[in-house]
Amino acid sequence: MEDGTVVTHTHTHSHEHTKAVLNRLSRAIGHLESIKKMVENGRDCSEVLIQLSAVKAAINNTGKVILQDHIQHCLVDAIESGDRKEIEELNKAIDRFIK
Repeated sequence: MEDGTVVTHTHTHSHEHTKAVLNRLSRAIGHLESIKKMVENGRDCSEVLIQLSAVKAAINNTGKVILQDHIQHCLVDAIESGDRKEIEELNKAIDRFIK
């Protein structure tokens, strides 16, 4: 994490949407590389901004998939086992994600 905090969990992170998340991230990375080339080639600022907004939307949608997966699996496990720390960590992560 950015603040140097290491988060450890007592569960694994093999969720049903892992492959979809990885695919989405790969597409976003590829798209971002294309935007970098647009800037290097002096493309119109408006075009670059439009493409950047598409990458932001893709990243936000990927975050939503991860959040839904986390709630359905990790959070349910945490509640069932009485792990209040996991709930606190989710609140911190949501806070950062929404900023």
